[in-house]
Amino acid sequence: SMYKPVDKLQHSFLDFNQPLGLKMNPENRWIRLADSIPWDELEQKYADLFPSDTGNVAKPLRMALGSLIIQKKFQFSDRDLVEQITENPYLQYFIGLPGYQDEPPFDPSTLVLFRKRLDVDAIMDANAYMFDNKKDDNHTPPPGPSSDGSSSAPDKTAPGTKENQGTLIVDATCAPANIRYPQDISLLNEAREKLESIVFRFCKTYGLILPRRYARKARKDYLAYAKCRKHTGKQTRKAIKKQLSYVRRDLENLERFMSEGYAPVKKEIPLLLTIMELYRQQQYMYEHKIHSVADRIVSIHQPWIRPIVRGKAKVATEFGAKLDVSIDERGYARIEHISFGAYNESQYVQEAVGRYYERTGHYPERLLVDQIYRTRDNRAFCKQYGIGMSGPKLGRPSAKQQSGKEKKQEYQDNTDRIGIEREFSLEKHSYGLGLITTKLEATQLSSIALSVFVSNLFKMQRRIFCAFMEKWGLFPFSAGRFITILA
Repeated sequence: SMYKPVDKLQHSFLDFNQPLGLKMNPENRWIRLADSIPWDELEQKYADLFPSDTGNVAKPLRMALGSLIIQKKFQFSDRDLVEQITENPYLQYFIGLPGYQDEPPFDPSTLVLFRKRLDVDAIMDANAYMFDNKKDDNHTPPPGPSSDGSSSAPDKTAPGTKENQGTLIVDATCAPANIRYPQDISLLNEAREKLESIVFRFCKTYGLILPRRYARKARKDYLAYAKCRKHTGKQTRKAIKKQLSYVRRDLENLERFMSEGYAPVKKEIPLLLTIMELYRQQQYMYEHKIHSVADRIVSIHQPWIRPIVRGKAKVATEFGAKLDVSIDERGYARIEHISFGAYNESQYVQEAVGRYYERTGHYPERLLVDQIYRTRDNRAFCKQYGIGMSGPKLGRPSAKQQSGKEKKQEYQDNTDRIGIEREFSLEKHSYGLGLITTKLEATQLSSIALSVFVSNLFKMQRRIFCAFMEKWGLFPFSAGRFITILA
């Protein structure tokens, strides 16, 4: 597809072709939010994603990104989103339509293309463009860790070098995907059912004799186990052994067909490869009597998802992408690292500090992190650049009592670090980070990035509103305090 710049047909809300003489309110939140987003600058970056000059013309950025912002805000399904936009003139203004219209602006299936095109990198580039601090023209390049792993301490006396200022909070969380809890027996049963349908398709397409699959017996064995409320270890191993044998029989039949020259359908190949890897893992765990294996598959249709052991009170293990998020003193969130595989989050905190320097021209005065980030390497890094890391020192507690100033600082650090937990709670409860419902790997990452971006957008809108109200003396207290209450 190709992209063409959008003609600026939408002048203002006053001539928006209001239905039935409706007079639109200029103080509506969607009108104010639309006016605060630099659509033209973001559109220039979006056009770079379309290198071709031929093909169908893509939808404008404002329509694509605006629709995804509305969906994140209200947690609509794709069909519901299109219906809501069709019925609401304010939402139509927000996505950049030149006037109110009764027809849907796009098909619900187009939203999948929006999420594919606006991937995690594009969303976080827009987040950085809108919410990063403006760089000073005279600040020196960051003297932190370079690409070859070397580092040099900053010279505080060098011209253009600023003293450490501000606060950076870093923490990790998991964005759970919408999948069934992955029990071994249920995964093998699902794999068996998929293989049975593939074997049947082979025989029907090529006129082969349908081999015995023992489908009814296999289903009966699975239900006999699944309907029991409690299971012993012996019963579980026996049920898994039976399902492994059924899966192995189907795989052998398919291997025989393919050795004779019959090819599977192209769309069945990824599914077949996933089932073969699942069988290998389950057979290995059964033979060695273990319950974990490297790169364990927990969903047949989403094989990129991995178990993330978090050790939380609510649920010990989550299944989805793990991400490191940072918040600066202004309260805007950024994704520092994201991956579907489990990783040690402490290895990315130095990169987060380096990006903070690139945004602001100085290092943070405080780095607020939990215990897993306080490694010896990270402590040495913070000491080298004059950054105060929260938490107690290494080693046994000193017999010397803490001074009142140290106790007050430790209490303040613990209090301020709660801000990132509040951010996680807000994004999971209000912006969809608590359950990712998209089905593709790229769209799941895009959905996670959108949760962070939309949270920042509405935080910015609240601050603009509070600053306006404080300017006119409508609040008896500061806007910063009111923002904290709203958040």
